[in-house]
Amino acid sequence: MSSELEGAPNYIKIAVDLIMLLEQNDVPAEDVLAALEIVKSDFEKKLPESTD
Repeated sequence: MSSELEGAPNYIKIAVDLIMLLEQNDVPAEDVLAALEIVKSDFEKKLPESTD
């Protein structure tokens, strides 16, 4: 990982890794966006519920 990212928050590092992986594998943008919706939904379910 480049030295510019060493101090970056983990979510930035993860995003950069995912972008590189998807671009290196020539995944079509439409497929990426559809997959990300599923991933986001799945991970939102794993968040603790708020106690408002």
